[in-house]
Amino acid sequence: MSQLKVNTIRHTGASSDAITLASDGTATAKITNNLSNRNLVVNGACIVSQRGTANTAGNQGYQTVDRYKLTWNGANNVLEQHQNGLGSGDTGPWEEGFRKSFYVRNGDQTASSPADDQVVIETRLEAQELANSGWNYTSASSKITLSFWVKSSVAQTFYGVLETQDGTGQNYPFSTGSLSANTWTKVTKTIPGHANLQFDNNANNGLQIEWHPFMGTDFTDSGVSLDTWAGAASGTRHPDMTSTWWTTDDATFELTGVQLEVGDTATDFEHRSFTDELARCQRYYYVAGKGAASDAESFANGNMYNGTQMYGFIRFPTIMRANPTLKANNGTDYYRVYGGATSDACDDITQARVSDRGFVVAVSGNLSLTQGVGTYVRCNNASSLVAFDSEL
Repeated sequence: MSQLKVNTIRHTGASSDAITLASDGTATAKITNNLSNRNLVVNGACIVSQRGTANTAGNQGYQTVDRYKLTWNGANNVLEQHQNGLGSGDTGPWEEGFRKSFYVRNGDQTASSPADDQVVIETRLEAQELANSGWNYTSASSKITLSFWVKSSVAQTFYGVLETQDGTGQNYPFSTGSLSANTWTKVTKTIPGHANLQFDNNANNGLQIEWHPFMGTDFTDSGVSLDTWAGAASGTRHPDMTSTWWTTDDATFELTGVQLEVGDTATDFEHRSFTDELARCQRYYYVAGKGAASDAESFANGNMYNGTQMYGFIRFPTIMRANPTLKANNGTDYYRVYGGATSDACDDITQARVSDRGFVVAVSGNLSLTQGVGTYVRCNNASSLVAFDSEL
């Protein structure tokens, strides 16, 4: 039997070894196959959008693509956010299987770019996801790698940061490099650990990944060094940046394929099924019912506590991150309760009891049915909504 005895294997054009062989017979390899459970980011491909596909009303926060939050300050016009559909013309991400993105349009800000203006896109990770990831985050020789696709309608350099939330917060600024207008670019950043990093083993916010289409000089400093950890401070997020994107009418900024994984190599993106990604998103936000009467969307069974109020129980499909907040749209005849061989329209959904596994809702408002009868409640208006929010 023949044997090949080597210490390492490396491609002729590579700068590092693909396989390292140890004297005890074990091997370390850089694998770029689509291995599961590598991506610490939820909804990195932007395929889940429980709240809707567009928000043009100027609402900040989580409004469209799940797990992506948009905030701003100093805008002359409101910013829009969308779940955008990609096509074959989106060269780069399209070939890698991406069909959706998180898309921001900035409106007309041409009149001003003061120092306290800012636009922030962020996704947040639970501290325990980092603590249990296998990353030796207090060691500079242990790495984690961030990769993403980005496109801007304006040619310029953009910045972002990773910011830890436990202990003394630490800030790691990075650059996208100079982007060409309307051209997708894949950005990869390999990030070392640091002795000052701390991630508590809990479900609270542990790490924010942020992209800054614009950030004024109140938040930046020309002396900030890129690609290194430093204490987080509001006035030194990253180097000063041009205001070109911010002052260009209806400029756009787009992200997809966001992946954070342990190791010093950006592997192929981990494409998860819609069902799997939805379940991960429902830990933070869950829609129990919404829509018009034609949808006949029932969301809770219960009984009439008295003649004018029903109690119903909603079991969550997954354990939520923490006890959620009820998000209900209430209005005249928004809901309809069925029981005792009849039904009645009603107006209000409110909180009665809450846990991270389920929720008791009180249904009332112009409701009149027989006390004690078994009931169920459904949506009865295009604007009806019963959802639960446990976002970081």
